[in-house]
Amino acid sequence: MKRQREDQLRKTVFKLLYYKGALSLMELSTGTKKSIPNITKVVNGLIQDGYVVGQGLAPSTGGRRAVKYRLNKKMKQYIVVVAMDQFVTRIVLYNLLNETVYPEATITLPLQDNESAFDQLCAFIDDYLDGSAIDRRHLLGVGIGMPGFVDVERGVNASYLYEENETVGLREKLTQRLGLPVYIENDSSAIAISELHFGAAKGMKDVMVVNVGWGIGLGMIVNGSLFRGHNGYAGEFSHIPLSDSNNLCPCGKRGCLEVVASLLVAVENAKRTMAEGGISSLSKLFADKTKAEGDHLIAAARKGDQLAIRVLTDAAFMMGKGIATLIHIMNPERVVLSGRGGAAGNLLLPPVYRAIHEFCIPKLVENTDIVVSSLTYKAEFLGAASLVVENCILEEKTITDRAGQEVLSVP
Repeated sequence: MKRQREDQLRKTVFKLLYYKGALSLMELSTGTKKSIPNITKVVNGLIQDGYVVGQGLAPSTGGRRAVKYRLNKKMKQYIVVVAMDQFVTRIVLYNLLNETVYPEATITLPLQDNESAFDQLCAFIDDYLDGSAIDRRHLLGVGIGMPGFVDVERGVNASYLYEENETVGLREKLTQRLGLPVYIENDSSAIAISELHFGAAKGMKDVMVVNVGWGIGLGMIVNGSLFRGHNGYAGEFSHIPLSDSNNLCPCGKRGCLEVVASLLVAVENAKRTMAEGGISSLSKLFADKTKAEGDHLIAAARKGDQLAIRVLTDAAFMMGKGIATLIHIMNPERVVLSGRGGAAGNLLLPPVYRAIHEFCIPKLVENTDIVVSSLTYKAEFLGAASLVVENCILEEKTITDRAGQEVLSVP
């Protein structure tokens, strides 16, 4: 029992340094509610193992200046982070300070009605890791943010990458296939986690994080923690029935917010307008398949393309209508517009605010601010990396294959 408490304190100290950066012994003591002698012992152990180094002296407060400690970015322990959407999958390798140690790679990987998606994902990760030439014994694990109904506890995605009647969950299948600890999370929840620890929701209690992407996702921070709901599926913002459109949503129903407020719909609206004779730089940009069409749309809007601005504004207004509904329910202190759509920056704010002021009770919205995330494309990566830190750091993991044979031990 004593050893378990010591190991838990060791992990807690590690996570504080990961999320908050360089800290003094006093700050670590306050954060863990443990005594200075206990914290000193733990920090000395982490230094001896190579995980922690001295950062230097803290600013003077009138007495002896305290030493700051931080995680060691030169430690040969790395995190594999994967960000998936319905069409594109990205991967990057981070050190303990979330710095890139091998360049990001991208693959087109459609998930809907793709029977080979699981094999394609595994091959993509394997090829990337082989190319990095980093010994897999130095990989702490793989964190994956992905769309769909993700049950974190069971490691199952009920929407994608599964087969009917299979008895092994996606997380376990990936762990066995890759020979590494794997942790999965819904993409919008992963983005909310990153905003909570590293972004615009840091230090706040009640925040709604809207994932502006091919769909419209939502991560809810309640009392300083990610809120998952009864079955872990809370936050299906895009399927609130707020649309007057008769278009069929991918979920199989009509009237969902997603059919009028997503990047995918904005792209389709732009294409339809150009087919009817509308002039836009998008006609040339969409021919470039090296980038996603949604990224081209955002780039064109930021450069002043009027058609791109108009379709993006229309989508943002409908998104704001949905946010107004959520403000009535949750009364958050902040709403963060994040995800790949966050790259549109302040172009999103006027139409969102216009919708909120039109549909929301003034007393509720007057104390809620709306901000655009500065993390954008990195948000899902940081959330996926946090999955590994929360679940795997400093624990010995023995991974076995289907036959029960040991594949790899990760220190």
